[in-house]
Parts: sequence; structure tokens; C-alpha cells
Amino acid sequence: MAGPKFWRQVVERLSTALMVVGPTGRIDAVNPAAERLLGRTAASVRGKDAHDLLHRDAAGGTLPRERCPLLRALAEEGPARGDGDSCLRGDGHLVTVSWSASPLVDDGSFKGMAVLLNDDTDGSGDPGTRREGAAYTSALEDLNERLTLVAEITDVLGQTLETDEALARLGQLLVPRLADWAAVDLRTGSGRIQRVAVTGPAGRDAALEGGRERLPGAGEGDPSPLVQVLNGGDPVRQGAAETAAAPPGSGLAAVHGDFLRTVRATSSITVPLGSRQQVTGALTVVRTDPAHPFDAADLGVVSDIGRRVGLVIDNARRFGRQRAVAEAMQRNLLAPLPQPGRLRLAARYQPAPVGSQVGGDWYDAFELKDGTLALVIGDVVGHDLTAAAGMAQLHGILRSLTWDRSGPPGTVVDRLDDAMPAITTVPMATLVLARVEGHPDTGPWTLRWTSAGHPPPLLLTPGGHARYLEAGQGLLLGAHQSDGESRPTATQSLPPGSTLLLYTDGLIEIPGSDLDTGLRRLRRHALALAHAPLDTLCDQLLARMPPGSTDDVALLALRLPEL
Repeated sequence: MAGPKFWRQVVERLSTALMVVGPTGRIDAVNPAAERLLGRTAASVRGKDAHDLLHRDAAGGTLPRERCPLLRALAEEGPARGDGDSCLRGDGHLVTVSWSASPLVDDGSFKGMAVLLNDDTDGSGDPGTRREGAAYTSALEDLNERLTLVAEITDVLGQTLETDEALARLGQLLVPRLADWAAVDLRTGSGRIQRVAVTGPAGRDAALEGGRERLPGAGEGDPSPLVQVLNGGDPVRQGAAETAAAPPGSGLAAVHGDFLRTVRATSSITVPLGSRQQVTGALTVVRTDPAHPFDAADLGVVSDIGRRVGLVIDNARRFGRQRAVAEAMQRNLLAPLPQPGRLRLAARYQPAPVGSQVGGDWYDAFELKDGTLALVIGDVVGHDLTAAAGMAQLHGILRSLTWDRSGPPGTVVDRLDDAMPAITTVPMATLVLARVEGHPDTGPWTLRWTSAGHPPPLLLTPGGHARYLEAGQGLLLGAHQSDGESRPTATQSLPPGSTLLLYTDGLIEIPGSDLDTGLRRLRRHALALAHAPLDTLCDQLLARMPPGSTDDVALLALRLPEL
């Protein structure tokens, strides 16, 4: 795609007048042809209200703003056109113009209108001259629409890293603005071809697509445009006669030919997705009206779209592989939970929603040499594969430190904090380390814990009470306390029949909601589920989360027996 400098030269050399009007109706720019038509310099009109400066009635009088079709189009952010309107030139004379306006959109934001102006004050009265000007204006409008479409596709596809979502958005943008039908074929990891999307007129796409379809293979010698494009060939534009005369070819060519005949294609374009060196698939667009076949300009636009879509798909696949590695790492580190005596444990790990980045959440529970039960919940700062790797490092070292020496949790976490620079590049993390002391069957039970900047544990006790254990709070891991003071260790007795919940912030932080609201929501739902089986409680807490969360969630629950 040509850069801004090229398009600026194109605009400056246009023989048709072009005026750019901002959202409020003020003139942002005019090209030299517009300067000549209006008898005004660019500097003299820039920033002026287009209606007040230029728009007049046939006698030269001013017009009410509510009667101005351009201002109405700006308010509606839609295209508009007009004929026989009068504009006031800089020399005081009136010029009769026809005009057309197309919206300008950047990053999803309306920026104003591109207004093309044609001089209708033609002394010869030659209708052929007027038709020629109208045809030229129409061609410029088509160019503007193509450029707008490419910009919108680039903006929309850049908002997702999920292949299915990207292709669904692509089809909605292409049909019906550029084509009547669109089909996407992708190379799979096994080297086969899969038709993953077909978009057409409303109500007809589902019947043709029928879900994902694995297509037959094809050799490099197959003359089919689809096969040649998938094998690194140039984009191909075909008319109805070329499509009908195409030889059967391979199984892939036959399936694609059947698709073109089924939709009654009169013109089609097939382009690679990606570059010639890295073809991830092919995009085929189809028109069914013989009066409007694709032209060479359409071929260039679709080829550009194909390159951009290929890049999005390649990025999505890279992201998917990274996400799969991180999730596998997280799940493999979540060892089976012990069930000491009559104590019961349950845990859940829920990855971030599809399209979000992975995180570094984890939980752990294990018995120490003295029979004490250790509980851990943690969250590494960051949302990528590095965060997941850092979580794995902290997880392993904390287990070793906790097992190796007895001592209050605050002391153990101090040693972990000291060791962090040597064992990981992760800058910061939060966690809760707790010890459940007491006979696993008969108690009495005491909880000793420390928190390194982590959300407080929630204790549910018999009688319908719930409170957050906010003591034992210290700095985040990696913050390095400057005064050398040890981390605190808090103590709390655990009544028989009580339930303790440790969780990561993904359970309480919802976009658009503050932390206190999230904590109140969790407390309310936990109280309502306090008497449910432990697995049910965990499942329902996750199920009752409001939509919109973009973070991982780790949840660890302990229930003490009733005596």
C-alpha cells in the first residue's frame, strides 16, 4: 500500500477540486484545483466554516444552516451529494457546482468529509462534458471507498488475536461493500487446506458453509487460480467466461469451481493471505452482477487486504502457540491436592478469556515434615509467557524453602524475596503463604499466614458469618523492604466447619468496577454458597463472576470438619 506522501501527491495533482471538511463543518484543507475553482487560497479558507464561507442561494444570499445537505451529512456521518448548488468565489462571483462527500474514518473515529467539487458553470452547455466530469467524480468516489475499506479492515482486524473472530469480521466488511461472496481457505499445521469461512448475502452463507470443510489436496502443476495462489503464485482475476472454461483440475480445484458455479459468479478475485514467501491461505471474493465486474483497481485493493489479513492470521497463530505453552506450564504446575485426614481441599484454575493474554496465577497445597498443611496462592506481575515462566520459578523455590525449614510464613517469604533476583527476572509478584496447624481430624486448628501484597483470605464460619483476614499484610515480592524489618505473620483460630478461601485478583477485579465492589460481591456469593459441597462452591463462584474479566483466576478452598 502506498504511503501518505504518495497520496498527498495524488490529491495535489487531481484536476478535480477536493475539500476536506472537519466534523464541525470547518475546512481543514483544499487542493490546488479547489483553490482555482473557488478563487481562494488554501491559507485563506483553512479553519473557516464551509457553509458560511461558500454556500449561497442562486441570488447570492446566505442559506439557513438547517437547509445545508453537507452539514446534515456531517451530523449523520454518512455520504451525500448535490447538484446545482452555488458557491461564493473569492472574487465575489458565484460558481455553480455539483459535489459528493464521503466520510473519513481513522481508528474507528469520524474525522469529517472528503468533498469533491465539479464546476457546472459550463459555457458550452455540452452534456458530454458534464457526463465526463460525473464519471471522473464517480471514479474518485470509488477510490475513496476502496481506501476507506482497507483502512477499516486494518483497524478492525488489529483489535483481535483470534483467527475465527478476525475472519468473521473480514467477511462482514467485504460483503456487500466490495463483493457479494467471500471465502477463506487456510493451510493447516498438517499442510492440508481447510475452508474456514464463507460469507454471502444474509441467509445464504450458512447453507453453503456448513461448518468447517477440509478440502482435497493439490499438486503444484494444477492450473486452478486457487491452487496457484496457495502455492505462492500471483493474485488472479477471472471473469465469468474464464470461470466456466476452467478445466476440472485437482480435487481442490473442483471444489472451488463448484463454489463459484453455485453462487453464480460472474467475476472473481483470488489472492494469497500473507506474502509470497509466507502464504497462510487464500481469499476469494466474488461478484454476481455481470454489469459490475472486478477491475484492476479492485485486484490491487484485494491483494493489499490479503497481505494484511495474512499478517493478522500469522500473529494469531503465534499468539495461540504461546498461549498454549503458557497454559500447559500453568496446569502442569498445579499438582494434585492432598486430603489430610478430615480436612478437605478444592481448587480451580481458570485461564483468561479467549483473546486475552496469559497470566502467572497459581495455587499450591502440600504437607510439611511436621504434618502441618501449607497453602499458597500467588500471582506474578505481567501477562505473557515470561510471567508464566516466572510463576514456575517462584512456585518451585517457595515449595523448597517452605519444606526445608520450619518457621513462621513471614520469615519464609522474606527468604524468597531475598532470592528473587537470583532465580527470576520477574520484577514483582503477590502471594499468600499460610500454615494450617492442628490435628487434621480433631483440631483445634490455627491459621498462620503472611500476605505479600495479595488480596486477603476470606473466612466463612458457621452461623452465616464471613470476614476478610486483612492482617499479615506486607509489601509485594520484589519491593524489598528498606528498613530490614521482617514480614508480619498473622494468626487466626479456625472454627470447626469453617471454610477458608484463597484467590487471585481475577476473581474480584472486573473492568469498570472498583476493588471494594468486587470484594463485596465475592463475600455475598461465598456466604450464599457456604453450605454447598466444596467443589460446588468453587464452581459456582467462578460461574457467578460478571462478564468482562480479562484476567486469569486461581482459587484454593479449605474446609474443616464439624466436630
